[in-house]
Amino acid sequence: MPTSLETSHDRIPTVADPDSAASAELRRLRWRARRGMLENDLLLTRFFDRYAATLALPAIGALACLLELPDGHLLDLVLGQEQPQGVLDCAPVHELLALLRAA
Repeated sequence: MPTSLETSHDRIPTVADPDSAASAELRRLRWRARRGMLENDLLLTRFFDRYAATLALPAIGALACLLELPDGHLLDLVLGQEQPQGVLDCAPVHELLALLRAA
């Protein structure tokens, strides 16, 4: 059963439609996910390998917001040492963090 981040009507067909705007955004985010902190790099690489093909549009937006954060803050959120606050305190970010923690 798909979560709200993975609904059937807005799945990103990364292999079937490599020219879609969402697919291009995922490729851009995968590049931006290369971080200076090895821990983040490992977590994000594993996340992309497992979930990129099934991310829905809200998750892609949440990922873009998380990748704007400094490395230390991002790692604290992924490890659950901090909770999202402000504009990051929304369902897509919480669901994306759960996926990152599961990866």
